[in-house]
Amino acid sequence: MPIRALAPFIFVALALLAACGDGNSPEQQVRAVIEQMELAAENRDVGDLTAHLSEEYRDSNGLGPAEVARYLHGYFIANQSIHLLTRVEEISFPIDGEARAQVLVGMLGREAAATNSWDLAADLHTFKIALRREDGAWKVSFLEVVRK
Repeated sequence: MPIRALAPFIFVALALLAACGDGNSPEQQVRAVIEQMELAAENRDVGDLTAHLSEEYRDSNGLGPAEVARYLHGYFIANQSIHLLTRVEEISFPIDGEARAQVLVGMLGREAAATNSWDLAADLHTFKIALRREDGAWKVSFLEVVRK
């Protein structure tokens, strides 16, 4: 499974864990979520990536939290190494309790079958996401991948 197939879900890995109640601004909290999710994706931890999805999460393909978890599980079995570089290009707050972010993500990975070779897969994607405050935490409610 090529790394680009994971693109819609890697951002889920980049936007989920929330920093709340720490006195940081909403923008700082959203940035912290993105950083924490980058680490969770690199650690290939499905639970950390999906635990903070809104129950009403849907991506641009109509997938919900359960489908994302199944896909990530299979992807992480097939891909033994994932490295991400992220850059937050834009964050806005159109209404109270809702954030919109655009994040550029460079993904580098090695498939399990290629662990003894130099064959690497690399992709660059822009993710557009919507997050909302639910019970004091930022939860991803929507995700769209814009191919580069």
